[in-house]
Amino acid sequence: MRYLSTRGDSAATRPGFGDILLAGLAPDGGLYLPERYPRVDASILAGWRRLLTENGRDANGYAALAASVISEFVGDIPLADLTNLCEKAYGRAAFPDPQVVPVTELSGGIWISHLSGGPTAAFKDLAMQLLGQLFEYQLARTGTELNILGATSGDTGSAAEYAMLGREGVRVFMLTPAGRMTPFQQAQMFSLADPAIINIAVDGVFDDCQDLVKAVNADADFKQRYHLGAVNSINWARLVAQVVYYVASWIRATTADDQRVSFTVPTGNFGNICAGHIAREMGVPIDTLVLATNENNVLDEFFRTGVYRVRSAAETHATSSPSMDISKASNFERFIFDLLGRDGDRVRHLFGELLPTQGYFDLSDTAEFAGLRERYGFVSSSSTHADRVSTIGEVWARDGVLIDPHTADAVKVAAEFVQPGVPMIVTETALPVKFAETIVEAIGSEPAPDPRFAGIENLPRHVIELPNDAEALKSLIRQHVDS
Repeated sequence: MRYLSTRGDSAATRPGFGDILLAGLAPDGGLYLPERYPRVDASILAGWRRLLTENGRDANGYAALAASVISEFVGDIPLADLTNLCEKAYGRAAFPDPQVVPVTELSGGIWISHLSGGPTAAFKDLAMQLLGQLFEYQLARTGTELNILGATSGDTGSAAEYAMLGREGVRVFMLTPAGRMTPFQQAQMFSLADPAIINIAVDGVFDDCQDLVKAVNADADFKQRYHLGAVNSINWARLVAQVVYYVASWIRATTADDQRVSFTVPTGNFGNICAGHIAREMGVPIDTLVLATNENNVLDEFFRTGVYRVRSAAETHATSSPSMDISKASNFERFIFDLLGRDGDRVRHLFGELLPTQGYFDLSDTAEFAGLRERYGFVSSSSTHADRVSTIGEVWARDGVLIDPHTADAVKVAAEFVQPGVPMIVTETALPVKFAETIVEAIGSEPAPDPRFAGIENLPRHVIELPNDAEALKSLIRQHVDS
């Protein structure tokens, strides 16, 4: 399996999985995708079902499934090594539930895929725990070190830091939008007292943090000298790890290998639902992919109108589902590349020329947009704070299940698209304990405390304040790496 950039490149220079494992953006500013998506047939789907469900009570079926799914995209890591890495990533130490990703049924044809059973209580753990194993493996093979530069709007930062903590040859520089995360989310990151974990609060919104990461990575000499890598969903390895839980969720919600399901995914950066798109392209029986946004509805606007218009910091709302307070979706370029027939020149024009100069592009009159739903299964809608509060309360009263605000956005939207006989699976974002204020508003009491996080908000904070300036960020990296 070889990889190409969404902005076009030479077939002679297409790298393998190991070559892009530690990377973020391609050299031309595009994102990596496989030359083709592997296609799975009925026998492979049946085999995946057996791996997940018939491994015995004490065997890790999810790890076995992960190794098999990911091996479809990897040609340069022996399967035995990949299996070992998956077994370590998805073991009981990180994921106490033996199913790793259990799926339960709510009322009204909606199911919940519980993705938040990892060490930081967020779905990001499912990719990050494997990414930590893969990074350490690759660094040992190549004898190099890695300085991870990432940005988070909520849960990516803590998931990455917990996954990389103590790993040989790895430092983490994680940018956060100052004051834009919940106190719990801040505490999870800022309470880590380790010299290899550098938390940076940027004067701006998440999109500013993301732009800083891209700006620093665009300096090829700096990137090479300081061995910069990525853990954001622009990193292909993280995205492919997320494909696994779509396969697992489909298996757990069905009884036959040809039974179709739909997914509703709360998203701001398009990474999570992009993994669902890839699973569908591979041949997993997914009917509809429902994209749910909050008040920052850039992606919903595109799927309704064909116009993709990024917002400024001043136009980006601070909401009660803060991990989705994003108005510039980094992973969206991957989908547009597929939508436009993998035409790198058109993608480069849209994302490299039109967006930076005019702030939007319009595909509403194209044949590709007209056929989008039929070809790719996408629909979308949005949710508000009032919707979140109402939905949390309703699900709690009706089903006895407490959900977080982002998952509530998805449950609200999912109800608009349920089809009889087709399980509608909502991908959970995080545990409610991270969003106590909104939970109190919704049900009148705080979520049950999690003993793993007792007293975390009272611990000393370790965070550096930084202006929204790429040169200031480079200087900070130099200071830590060269000292």
